[in-house]
Amino acid sequence: MSATAAIWSGPAGREGADRFERRAATREAPWVKWTLLGVSLSFFAVFLLLPLVAVFAEALRKGWATYWLALVEPDALSAVKLTLLAAVIAVPLNLSFGVAAAWAIAKFEFRGKQLLTTFIDLPFSVSPVVAGLIYVLVFGAQGWLGPWLSDHDVKIIFAVPGIVLATVFVTFPFVARELIPLMQAQGKEEEEAAVVLGANGWQTFWHVTLPNIKWGLLYGVILCNARAMGEFGAVSVVSGHIRGLTNTMPLHVEILYNEYQFAAAFAVASLLALLALVTLAVKTWVEHQASRANHELPPESPHPVSTS
Repeated sequence: MSATAAIWSGPAGREGADRFERRAATREAPWVKWTLLGVSLSFFAVFLLLPLVAVFAEALRKGWATYWLALVEPDALSAVKLTLLAAVIAVPLNLSFGVAAAWAIAKFEFRGKQLLTTFIDLPFSVSPVVAGLIYVLVFGAQGWLGPWLSDHDVKIIFAVPGIVLATVFVTFPFVARELIPLMQAQGKEEEEAAVVLGANGWQTFWHVTLPNIKWGLLYGVILCNARAMGEFGAVSVVSGHIRGLTNTMPLHVEILYNEYQFAAAFAVASLLALLALVTLAVKTWVEHQASRANHELPPESPHPVSTS
C-alpha cells in the first residue's frame, strides 16, 4: 500500500474527507455523485462483469461432463503444469531481485542509480512481443548465441527455458516498483539506528526492513504471479506452440478457439479466470490487513519527549 493510500484510509484521511464534503465550495450536488457512480458501475458491468459471466456461461453450456473433460485432457493438463512452472520459477527470481533493487535504490546513493531505475521500468515500455523477438534474436537457431547453444545441445527457444525467460522479463518490475516508493517513504532512520546499535546488514534486513515492507512485498508478489500466469505475447513468440510441450494456458486457449473447440477453449479460459479471481481475493485481503496494520500503529508524538 502506498503512503498516500495509507494516509487517506486512516482516521485522519476520513476526517479530511468529511471536512471536504461539508464545505460548500468543494461539495458536489447529489446528482453529480450519482451520475459518476452510475457511469462507473455501468462500465464495470459492461466491460468487466459481463465478459466474466460470458466465459463461465460458455464453458458450462454443454454441461459439467464436457467442462471436466476439457480440463483433464492431456494437453490441457500440460498447459496448466507449464503455466504454474513458469510462475513458480519467475516469481521467486523477481522477488529476490525486487527486494535487492528496492533496498539499494531507496536506502543508498550510488552512481547509476537513475539508470537502474530506468532499466526496472523497461518491461513496462517494451511490447511483450518485441521482448519475445529479442530472445529469439539472442538464443534462436540463427541468433547470436544460437550456433553455440546448438553445438552444446542446449535448447532455449521453443522450449521451457525460453518460456521462463520471457515470463521473468514481463514480470520483472512488479515487486521492485511496489517496494521502491514504500521504502523511500519510510526513510532509512530505523536501519541506521539498528546499525548504530550493532546489527549487521542481514539482521537489519530481517528485523527492521522486512517487517516494515511485508504487506507491500506480498502485494507485489501477487501482482507478479498474476501477470506470470496470464502472459501471452512474449511467451507466444518463444514457445513455438508445441501442443503438450510448450503451450501455456493462454496459448492453449488460443489454439482451441482457432480449432473451433469453443467449449474446451472457454473451459480452460474459465480456469484462468478462477485463478484471477483468487488472486483478486488475496489482493483484497492483503490490502485489508495492511490497512488494519496502519490503523493499529500508535500515534506519533508531535514533540520529542524529554528524558531529563
